[in-house]
Amino acid sequence: MALRTETDRATGVALLTLDRPEKHNAIDLATAAELTAAWRAFRYDDGVRAVVVTGAGGRAFCTGIDRGAKVPQPSSPYTIDDPLIAIGPKANDLWKPVIAAVEGMACGGAFYLLGEAEFVIASEGATFFDPHTTYGMVSAYEAISMAQRMPFGEVARMSLMGTAERVSARRAYETGLVSEVTPAGGAVAAALRAAAVIASYPAEAVQGTVRAVWSAKEAARTQALAHAPHLIALGNLTPERQAELFEERGRGAGGGEPRLR
Repeated sequence: MALRTETDRATGVALLTLDRPEKHNAIDLATAAELTAAWRAFRYDDGVRAVVVTGAGGRAFCTGIDRGAKVPQPSSPYTIDDPLIAIGPKANDLWKPVIAAVEGMACGGAFYLLGEAEFVIASEGATFFDPHTTYGMVSAYEAISMAQRMPFGEVARMSLMGTAERVSARRAYETGLVSEVTPAGGAVAAALRAAAVIASYPAEAVQGTVRAVWSAKEAARTQALAHAPHLIALGNLTPERQAELFEERGRGAGGGEPRLR
């Protein structure tokens, strides 16, 4: 199992942990299926009134899709299968509050999870970046998710700068992506404390508030997401060329250490 779920029945808070630290908590197809199943199970568990999602190991919250994952695609140019499309709580019709606790790196497909959390708490060593453009991929779902949380210019900069630049936890706080910055190693504890407070309130009122907040931006988000698969199909390099770019960067070609801001 690539996920760990721990539920404190006294507080009503579940801690959902991506548990692939040796892979920087990257998501393969099995992990994606486990995430979908976990969110859907929480829908039916009345003892869970709030959820904290995090990554194991401290080096990364999540680094998106596992590059070793084989994702079969239909031959039609009008469709694309995205293995991460259903890894978030809202994609699985879960309207219980979810808080993301970020230690270390959060990049690429991690934004599917961060984008569907109510708010994000990060430790001071956390960093955020979007590597898509560096490797010839369109940042669509990820950028759209972040556009619901950050100013346009900040989303555009992070999405376009790729691996050349990483957003610090402090800058993420300043731009609205992160709601609280903790000392190193403190993100999960802070998220659990906040979740316990929220879980102590009447569940119907809490879930109704979650739904109301999301409804404020749902129409624009839905419309934007409808364009995503077409933009990806048009703009992505072939998987072979993407792999070449990954290999080139792994050999040290195409840039040095990323700049932190």
